[in-house]
Amino acid sequence: MNNGLGDRNLEDLLDRLHALSDSQTRATSDYFRQRAERGELSWEGMDEGGHRFMSDKLVALDRDKARFCYLLCRALGARRVVEAGTSLGVSTLYLAAAVRDNGGGVVIGTEHEPDKCAQARANFDAAGLSDFIDLRQGDLRETLEQIGGPVDFMLIDIWVEMARPALELVSPHLRPGAVVVADNTAAVPEPYRAYFEFLADPKNRFRTQTLPFEGGLEFTVRCA
Repeated sequence: MNNGLGDRNLEDLLDRLHALSDSQTRATSDYFRQRAERGELSWEGMDEGGHRFMSDKLVALDRDKARFCYLLCRALGARRVVEAGTSLGVSTLYLAAAVRDNGGGVVIGTEHEPDKCAQARANFDAAGLSDFIDLRQGDLRETLEQIGGPVDFMLIDIWVEMARPALELVSPHLRPGAVVVADNTAAVPEPYRAYFEFLADPKNRFRTQTLPFEGGLEFTVRCA
């Protein structure tokens, strides 16, 4: 069974990046668990210490979820994609590969950390996919103000309090039939309350279901 992307250079790069992300998982889990036990965490936003700790962490989308997003984009014929939470660009590479394989287009990514943006751009160059990616550094409430056309697919893999603002900004640009995927909605459902309220509002024209990936993967369709 062929479950690859058909690009050996890209797959080798992704193997290395996923391995690096996996190697950081325990340290990241321990950090947040210890801070939670001390009552130092809030789902209202990441504090300075959290931003500092996460500034060099990949937090890459799980490989099976990333491949699923690639296949979704291929099935949709996606040419215009938005990603909220680029980090070092692992999931962006899957999305850009799908756009390339669909005949061309753009993945609009956004990342707050300048160092992560620099490393992500290096990864895009190494994969030969830079021409398909528009990476914007800064607060997504500013970087996603201008989308410039209809969106076929959106991936939300970002600190929880930014999930709804990201979707609200992009929502007017989602074409009928567009798909939005959000990660870890079952792992931390309460903090996603505002996000689900936006999805449930009839005027926003969404239908949604939580898929049984680890942590949950929210699969949402924009209806006509």
